[in-house]
Amino acid sequence: MKILVAEDEPFMLMLIVEQLKKDGYEVTGTVDGREALKALETNRPDLIITDILMPYTSGLELIGIVKSTSAYNIPIIVLSGLDEEATVMEAFQLGADDFLTKPFNSMELSVRVRRLLRLFGNGR
Repeated sequence: MKILVAEDEPFMLMLIVEQLKKDGYEVTGTVDGREALKALETNRPDLIITDILMPYTSGLELIGIVKSTSAYNIPIIVLSGLDEEATVMEAFQLGADDFLTKPFNSMELSVRVRRLLRLFGNGR
């Protein structure tokens, strides 16, 4: 299973990537939405985890592009800070499938990833 992570905060990106690798996934980490879009084309993931506020291309733009392209049927988990409730609602309207409030528990991340992969027919 391949997971694409878009997170502009280096320490948070490292934590997410390490947890997912520990769970046995092939993980591509990107530091902004523009890199994530490039990685999406070259390394078709089974799931995307994206921060909302990122340079160049926001997480909302990334969600909109992925969910509006019928060739993609990729679940998306949104990462958000506590003060971004309206933005999280916009992410759901664009098609996000789940969200985690930062900071989050690594076990919760693992459970949510497994659940979405199962729901989308990609799970173990």
